[in-house]
Amino acid sequence: MCAPADRAHHRHMIVLEVEALTKRYRTAEVLRDVSFHVQQGELFGLLGTNGAGKTTTVEIVQGLRRATSGRVRVLGLDPSTAGDAVRRRVGSQLQDAALPDRLRVGEALRLMASLHPAPRPLDELATEWRLDGLWKRSFAALSGGERQRLFVALALVGRPQLVFLDELTQNLDPVSRRHTWDVVRQIRDRGTTVVLVTHDVEEAERLCDHLVVLHRGRVVAAGTPAGIVDDLGGNTTVRFTDAELDIRPLRAIPGAQRVTRHGPEVHVEGTGPLLAHVGAHLVGRGRPPLDLRAHRPSLEDRFVTLTRADAA
Repeated sequence: MCAPADRAHHRHMIVLEVEALTKRYRTAEVLRDVSFHVQQGELFGLLGTNGAGKTTTVEIVQGLRRATSGRVRVLGLDPSTAGDAVRRRVGSQLQDAALPDRLRVGEALRLMASLHPAPRPLDELATEWRLDGLWKRSFAALSGGERQRLFVALALVGRPQLVFLDELTQNLDPVSRRHTWDVVRQIRDRGTTVVLVTHDVEEAERLCDHLVVLHRGRVVAAGTPAGIVDDLGGNTTVRFTDAELDIRPLRAIPGAQRVTRHGPEVHVEGTGPLLAHVGAHLVGRGRPPLDLRAHRPSLEDRFVTLTRADAA
């Protein structure tokens, strides 16, 4: 596993560059001037609704589809002219992947391992992705979640430097979803750069170091999940219950912009470390509430705002 210092050292190296990427089909423009870069060792997200252009972007990056215009470099290679070389160094779990119905899990893993000079130990990989009990099961007999785990394991057999995971937790139950998130973090921590392609905002917010938000083929936001929330603004609301408190002094608290009462509940809206200031004020008054809490805009709030504003 990479130590924090090692990860920080790797982060200055760019493994994926996308500049002014555009893709048109006759009169339909699927991607429009898409630009972003991914640094080595990070977990990067392509976040967008269905039809935003995420899968098209990933297919172009892997040399599976040609761009109309723009520049793409993967590990220093142009996928439009060196697609085979790119795919030897990149792992991919695509949303619409499929295998022959009669192919068994163990056969699929051994076949993929035979294509690489130094594959991961298959027993280790099978345990990691909970496939060890499915070794002799045919692809047709697998559930949606089991198929998903198999495709991720196949993407990791060759020890890729960069791996694309497309709608990773689709069809997974909540327990399997959390387990998958933990393993994806481990993949990143071992030094593999991960590009997570998802429409799941919670997944992107919990996992990604950096991300871009795609909507209708354009980048509408980019940065860290917290940075995107902060860049788009929005107040924090601190709430607590105290039916007898005089709320007027709360208006003088640093950052407070609006103080209102809703029955016994008090709302303080504002900016900055508002929760700390409100808590200190209430403790100083000898009235510390048991239910003091703050609501900040989430990435989901911002995602909805971005997509609705663009659609208007």
